[in-house]
Formats: sequence, C-alpha cells, structure tokens
Amino acid sequence: MTSHYDHAQVQEFWQYVWEREDVYALDADADDPTYVLGMFPYTSGTLHMGHVRNYAITDAYSRYRRMRGDDVLHPMGWDAFGLPAENAAFERKTDPRSWTEACIRRMREELETMGFGYDWSREITTCEPEYYRWNQWLFKRLYEAGLVEYEAATVNWCPDCETVLADAQVAEREDERNGPSDQGSDEAASSDGDRVCWRCETPVGRRELDQWFFTITDYAEELHEGLDELEGWPEGVREIQRNWIGRQEGARITFDVTGYGDDTEESGPVDVFTTRPETVYGATYLAVSPGHELARTLADDNDDVAEYVETVREQDPDEVGFSGVETDATAIHPLTGEELPVYVAGYVLEDVGTGAVMGVPGHNERDRSFAREHDLPVERVIVPEGGDDRTVDSSDDETDETPAYTGEGILENSGEYDGLASEIASERLVADHDALAEDVTYRLRDWLISRQRYWGTPIPVVHCDDCGHVLVPDEELPVELPEFVRTTGNPLEAHESFRETTCPDCGGPARRETDTMDTFVDSSWYYLRFLSPDLADAPFDAELADDWLPIDVYVGGDEHAILHLLYTRFFTKALADIGLLERREPIRELMSQGTVLYDGEKMSSSKGNVVTPEEYGAETTRLFVLSAAHPEQDFEWTANNVRGAYDLQQTLYRMATEFVDEGTPRVERREHDDYVAREIDRTTAAVTEEYDRFRFHRAATEIRELARLLRRYREYDGPHGDVYRRGMRTLAALIAPMAPHLGEELWNKLRGEGLAVEADWPEPTHDASSYRLERQLVERTLGDVRDIVDVAAIDEPERIELVVAPEWKYRAAHLTNRSASAEADGIDDVGSVVDRVLEDDVIDADRETVAAFVGELAGHDGDESGQTLTGDRESAILDRASWLVTDEFGADVVVRRASTDDEHAARARPGKPAIHIR
Repeated sequence: MTSHYDHAQVQEFWQYVWEREDVYALDADADDPTYVLGMFPYTSGTLHMGHVRNYAITDAYSRYRRMRGDDVLHPMGWDAFGLPAENAAFERKTDPRSWTEACIRRMREELETMGFGYDWSREITTCEPEYYRWNQWLFKRLYEAGLVEYEAATVNWCPDCETVLADAQVAEREDERNGPSDQGSDEAASSDGDRVCWRCETPVGRRELDQWFFTITDYAEELHEGLDELEGWPEGVREIQRNWIGRQEGARITFDVTGYGDDTEESGPVDVFTTRPETVYGATYLAVSPGHELARTLADDNDDVAEYVETVREQDPDEVGFSGVETDATAIHPLTGEELPVYVAGYVLEDVGTGAVMGVPGHNERDRSFAREHDLPVERVIVPEGGDDRTVDSSDDETDETPAYTGEGILENSGEYDGLASEIASERLVADHDALAEDVTYRLRDWLISRQRYWGTPIPVVHCDDCGHVLVPDEELPVELPEFVRTTGNPLEAHESFRETTCPDCGGPARRETDTMDTFVDSSWYYLRFLSPDLADAPFDAELADDWLPIDVYVGGDEHAILHLLYTRFFTKALADIGLLERREPIRELMSQGTVLYDGEKMSSSKGNVVTPEEYGAETTRLFVLSAAHPEQDFEWTANNVRGAYDLQQTLYRMATEFVDEGTPRVERREHDDYVAREIDRTTAAVTEEYDRFRFHRAATEIRELARLLRRYREYDGPHGDVYRRGMRTLAALIAPMAPHLGEELWNKLRGEGLAVEADWPEPTHDASSYRLERQLVERTLGDVRDIVDVAAIDEPERIELVVAPEWKYRAAHLTNRSASAEADGIDDVGSVVDRVLEDDVIDADRETVAAFVGELAGHDGDESGQTLTGDRESAILDRASWLVTDEFGADVVVRRASTDDEHAARARPGKPAIHIR
C-alpha cells in the first residue's frame, strides 16, 4: 500500500460519494439551522484566490457545525447581472446572457473541484426571470409603501455614445484603462484625472435626468442606531457605515431672502444646517447649491445665474472648485438684521444638509476659500480660550493668509453672547431664538437604482401621457428582457417592441421604462431566496425567514462594507415594515476576510501575480489559505508556506497508512499512554475552541502538534493500540472541515463509522477545561530543563528531578492570584492571605517564610485566567509527561513533592517545579 497521498484521485472519489449520499442537502423541516453564507460571486469567468479564501472559510465552518450536530444551511448562487457582463459581451461580439451562462458553468465546476460543500438544490441565479421577477414584485411593494421616488438627478453623460454612464463606466485617461473594474458594483469611484468614456474615450460630462430612487434616507436614524447592536460585526465595518451615514447634530437656521422674482419683490425663507450655531454672528454671506430651488428660481430671471447653473451641471464636481455667482437676492441675518449677499456656489452640494450654507469664513476653511475667491469679508466671533491665535502681525486685522479658526473657544463680536464658552453659547442661541432649532442631518443620500443599460432587472413601470407612472400588474410579472440588441447607448431604448406598450390602466399607448435596476438590488435580499428558491407565489417563505434568520455567519470582503451591507440592512428593515419579515437586521456575525498578497501586492491579473487554485490542487490550496493567518488578516502567498500545507497532508496520510499496515500495537497500558490520551483530549478542546472563533490557523497548528506528538509516541516505546487509533481518528476528524478529502480518506482507512463529513465531532474523554494550564506546565518545565542543560553544558544528564512545590504554596497562590475569589473572601492584603494560609494545621512553614512567599506573589500577575492547578494535579501531569524528558535527554526522570527540609523546596513554585540535574 502506497504511503503517498494522491489528492487528485482521492478528491474525485469522495466528491462522488458526497454527491451520491447528498450529504449537504438541508431538510426543509430543519429547526432553525445554522445559516452560513459567503457573499455570492459575480460571474466574472474564473475563481480567484479571494473567492477561494472566502468560500474555504464558510465551508470549513459549515462542516464543523455539521459535525457538531447542527442542521446547516450553506447555499451558493450567482450575482449574474451587471455592467461587466455587458461590457464583456460588447468586446466579444456576443450577448450578455451567453457570456454569463458560460461563466457560471466554468465557475460552478471550479467550486465543485475545490470540494466546497454546498446544497446545490438551492442554487439561484439573479439574471433568471424566476429570480428577477421578485425584484420587480418587491419594487412594487416598496413603491406602494412610499419608499420609491422618481425625480431628477445629475448623472455622467457621454456625448459621443449619447448615453448615461455608471461610475464604473467612467475611465481615467491617465491610467490608460481599457475598461471598468471586473467587480459587480456599479458604484466604483473614479480617481482624479481626465474622466472619459471607457468605450470611446470622449470626455464625460454631467446631465440631469429623471431617475428612480429608493428612499433609504427614511431609515437613516435606524441604520445609524442599529450599528451599536451589531456586536458580531467588525468595529471597522461599523465605523465605515457610521461615516457613510454621516449623522450630524446641529441646528437649522432660517434666513429670510428677498429681492428676487419677476418684480424683485418676492421673498421667502431659506434654511441652512450647521453643526456650529455659535458662529452665526460670523456669517457674511449665504450660498446655495446650483440645484437648490432658490437657484433655479433666480436662474429664470438672471442670465448670469442661469449660465453658471448650466455650466456647473455639466462639470465634474472636482472642476467646480470655489467658483460661484452673486445674485440679486439679499439674505437677512436672523439675529442682527444685517443684509447679506446671496451666491450660487458650486462647493455647496445639493444633497448635503439643506443644500444651502451660511458662509462663516472666520471659522470654516471651505467658506474661507470661497470668501478669498470672491473678496468677501471675514468676521472672527470665536477666539481660543486664553488668547488669540492670529498668525499675522496685526491682531486686529484679517488677511488672506489668516487661517480659519475651527476649534472651541470664547465668543466675541456676538452681542449679548460675548464671553460665553462656544459650547454654552450654542445651547443658549438655539433656546433663545425661533430662527434657530435643533436638527439632525445625514450624509446618506437616497439610493439611485436606475441604470441605463440592458443587463439588469427591468423596472416594472410604464409611462402614460394620461395616467403618468403606472406599475405593471403582478400577474404580468416578470417584465422580461428582450433579445439583446447591439447598439450605442441603452439597448432597451433601441428595442422598439419592448419600449412601446399599452397602459395597464387606460389601455392607451404608453412607453415602457427602459432603465434597469442597480445590481445591488439583486444582492440586497438574495439571502432570503435561498430559504425557498423554488417558491412560486412569493419571493421567500416568510415563516422560514422568521424561524431561520438572521444569517449566523456572513463572510466577504470589506470593500462591501458600505453599499452591499448597508443596502441589505435597509431592505431587511423595509421588508419588515411592509409585513414580510419580523427581523430588522439580517446578519448576526459578519467576517471581513483579508486579502491574499503576492510579493506584497494584492493578486491581480493586470499585475501578473495571480496564482490559480488548480496550480496546487484543491486540498493544499484550501488548507494553506485557512492556516496562513486569521481570516480577517492579509497574508502573503509563498511557495514555502504552501509546501507546509502539502507536507502536513502527506504526514497524516503516511501515519495512518503505516498504522494500518503494521497491525495492532501493544495492548498493555502505561503511564505515558495516559499522557498521550490526555493530550488528545487537550488538542480536541483547543481545536474546538479555535473553530468556534474562526481561528483556523491556530487549529492547524494544534493539529500539527498532535501529529508530531503521536509520531514521537509511536517511536518511543511502541504505542498502545487504542490510544494511537483514537489519536489518529481524532486527527482525521479535526482536519476534516479544512481538508475534507484528506479527512474522509483518513477516516476510511482507520475504519471510522460512516463518513467523516457526517461523523460526530470528537469529545474529550476527561475534563479538559484546564488544558491550557496543563500544557503550559509541561512546556515550561521542558523549556527550563533545556535551559539548564545548555547553560551548565551537561552533555549526558543521568538523572533529572522535578520537585513540585509544597501544598501551602498552592493555597497561597490560589488566594493571591485569583482576585475575584480573594475579594469575595474578604482578603485585601498580604497579612490576610498569610493568616488564611497559616489556618491549615498541617502547614510545615513558619510565618516569616509564608509572608515572604505571599509578598513575592503579590507583585506577580499570575495566570491571566486566575486559575491554578493543585499540587497533586501538577505531580500527576508531570509524572505522565516525564517520558518526553527521558525521550529527549536519555535520563531517568523522577517527579516528587518537596518535603519540609528539602533544599529544593524554596525554589519550587506552583506551575514551576524546582529542577535538579545530575
């Protein structure tokens, strides 16, 4: 029998067996299964190492939970709509559906080759009408609930292609990019540089078009507050979402604006939002965004304003800078009555705050830059407490070089509020004036879902001249995509038979909506469809959703921290509000996987540093990506470390093969057999803990250490058959979640019952709760012996004595180190501990000796868990482990307790025996 592990042959056989036995299928009657989900892949054509790492994590954890006795839901599907597929089809002169289906076939085969254990009966594909029908159905439910709006929005526009471009279709000329990212997101941000159309390299402008939005801002406060309750999410992801939501507390200040309109006598209020109402006396102008209602009104009667608004609309935001145009309107300061000029300014954003700002150049850098550009006055109304921080020669005059003061301080030039601290003044101002009111704003904007492209879910709306926007009736869903038409612009616009339709309400001629939905709509609720993928009369089984949610573990890259995860949270809350769900948060525990690096850089085909999974085989690749680092950490792909994963497989296989070939070892039980049996228990406890915490790299280390111990045990004195067989079966079970083909092969060789994938997780046969302390004792003692042998230059030690401390020292350590117990017992000083130790009638030490030892302990932190072993327990552990010392040094080993007159007693401490070597 060969002792070489042929992973290719083994994996093919066991994958056949698993499929035959349907081991990953989840019973529909399962009671609250453990739901483990990896972010489903975009159908880019091949798996990369990021995919493998993601799915190796979810697969290992799913297999572990299944062996622990859980029902497990571990599905897979395809994020199949999106711009990259349309781009790829355009480049290859094919259609998006054919390209996508070919990608899915290839990627599914790769996933199966890797041995990932999915319930393929639940597979979903978002570009299938059976799926996107429910995108349309949910759109209608959200529309009916008032969560959908249709309004004008500024978009990217290519004048040559005559089409709107998603951000991902805007390339950077300086980067010489040939196309957009291969990711499925439509929201990839462009960097600085010439923004050009990815197809024709024509400079991209801006245009205002009517667009569809989900009003996610209705949930801004709940989305923000809910982050505090997501304790299973990485804090970094939560902080990213907090920043994106951008909740700000401040005040809304109302300015009356006059002097505009046909007869220049119109007036009306304009609200501004500020986080610093205490600077209101420093306002020297009012500015509104080009999209503000007042700007549009002013543009009707002022050619300069109209020209500026039109110019800014077509410019990239980075090009606008601090440009602006003064208007004929005047703003009345709400506290002083002073008349302030009104500007339309590009740096004021329509969708931030109220779209208007009070310009306070003395205390805001952006306002300061605008004031410099337009020669506006600067008023200082706050100075630092204890002095002025002006950096010019004159403390009384502002210059262009004077920086805005943005800190807290004391008010000046603020009327009755002079001399107040800024924080106090802020509260007073809001309380004293009706024109100021407490307010909260958010950076979060409504979710624009319109995409002017073919490969996406058609929006189920028709536009009728008589009836307006009319929703397509449920019975006519899905609105299916027509045959692909190759054209510039939006193919659906060019498809007359799709575009021209009849109104569902009046039966008259109507025009079908030709925008399709953002692909993030597909992925915002797909986790629900996995519960009941074949359900024909609803998007998901609501009863199952209430029973099986939230997702227990969700794994994916942190690049999805904002859009995908935020939209998923929004969708869940919205579905709960319209009565389709009870849960308001979709994910209990989120894991953001780290990046696989090569030569210090992320693997990328453009950099030529990609390592494909098939290069090293499924088992080696899976085991390496799991054992290289914690799942959330980046790690470097190196051939040497990959070799370590390969060698571990060969070692375990060789050990199992040799054990089976050589027959039954000895049957008499010895003391060192008990040590190995206990170490098997300790390893089982340790690996279980590491799997629970997703620390697969530490689990792999524990498995390596047990394998090393078993090899040493086998060579020492011939292993006990039952102990060694149990150790090998334990190794087979422990490694099976990470390397399932190997685990199955080992389990089969060792005559394990049934399949490893369905086996019970190993359990310690003895209490292993203090396994860490036991291991530390043995490892520390072995290390101390080595140090003494090295320092004393002892070539061949004959006898090694391990002297365990007297019992009273353990009592003192217990009372001193375990602060909780000491506090509960009323022990608060050294004297109290000494008194308690001396209560023992059989103690053979005087007060001075005990006090000196307790004083020494008081300055030592001890074990961080607060646990200590008893003296008898330490003696027993060292007795069983003494064979390791004998095996390493060839010396007789004696373990004994320190006696009263023992010269070694003074040096022996709990957890650290005295050592005497001859």
